[in-house]
Amino acid sequence: MNRPQLLLIAASVAMATFSFAQPAAAALEASNPFAKPSTLQYGYPAFDKIKNEHFAPAFAEGMRLEAAEVVKIADNKAAPTFDNTIVAMERSGALLTRVRTAFYTLTGSYTNDTLQALQKDLAPKFAAHGDAIRLNPKLFARIKTLHDKRDSLGLDAESKFLLERYYKDFVRSGANLSDADKGKLKGYNAQLAALQTQFSQNVLREVNASAFVVDTREELAGLPEKAIEAAAVEAKKRGLDGKFVIPV
Repeated sequence: MNRPQLLLIAASVAMATFSFAQPAAAALEASNPFAKPSTLQYGYPAFDKIKNEHFAPAFAEGMRLEAAEVVKIADNKAAPTFDNTIVAMERSGALLTRVRTAFYTLTGSYTNDTLQALQKDLAPKFAAHGDAIRLNPKLFARIKTLHDKRDSLGLDAESKFLLERYYKDFVRSGANLSDADKGKLKGYNAQLAALQTQFSQNVLREVNASAFVVDTREELAGLPEKAIEAAAVEAKKRGLDGKFVIPV
């Protein structure tokens, strides 16, 4: 649905999931809106400053930074603790989160051909990036160690729930599989990511094509003249000369 008013709603939902902030990403040009956290209330994306060309470099840098952060957590020589593993994971990937929030808000509500092409290109890359994190044996070993002794860590209910969620997410993502099966899973995930993207774009395209067709001007009595003219133009675009089309 190409309607700007949906942006704020969609962004609110997305931002509710991601709440940690990190320092600015030095590798991005200062002119890129994603180079530093948004100063808007609740960290809402500055859609008025974001352009199509800002996404690709921001995604590349975001994935690079998160991958490095995860490796640092997984390779930590210190014994795993809730803070140096779970909290550290929560704080990782801040740039990627900022970019994803804005990107999927737009592709789900106010997209264009350029963004949809980028969405297709990124789908298998995101799948591989996620697999590299969730199938990291060192990282899962740290999470499992904490999960195995969760009742003796003195965690509050929220922290224990978060630890449980991480453990289950990794297990369900294949962390316990053999190397051979992990390889197969990566292939499936890449295919699934591509298919999910294609499906979502097909649905959006179908929704955008939905419309209410009116046969006569009389049936539109009471509508502003500009609205009626717009409906006539839309009908002509769809090969329905003489009728009136109101997009749904």
